[in-house]
Amino acid sequence: MTVSRFAFEPSAPLVLAGGLCGASGVALSAAAAHIGGAFTGTVASFLLAHALALLAIGLVGGNKTLRLGGLVLLVGLVLFCGDLLARDFLGGRLLPLAAPTGGSLLILGWLIVAASAFSRSKS
Repeated sequence: MTVSRFAFEPSAPLVLAGGLCGASGVALSAAAAHIGGAFTGTVASFLLAHALALLAIGLVGGNKTLRLGGLVLLVGLVLFCGDLLARDFLGGRLLPLAAPTGGSLLILGWLIVAASAFSRSKS
């Protein structure tokens, strides 16, 4: 019997986050079409794209490095998208440097996801 390289253990928080990001992305796509806003469409695109990644990471489980990458992506999304939405709907920033910090975390999260290819799965 061979052992798979990946341990298929779902991570409920990442699956939940993926579902919420997907739902939010669809809702914000509609809002961008009907209400407008300089950043709402961008946020919708980011949420929809990353929803699939979070869902996949959460369902695969994989290794600790992959799950860490998913969590970093989630924090980056919250900061980046939250700041852009605050600009559209609240007229100001969420926090100083939230968008660039969130964007940097998104890049880092994707690099961690890539690095997980070299990490061992749990046996």
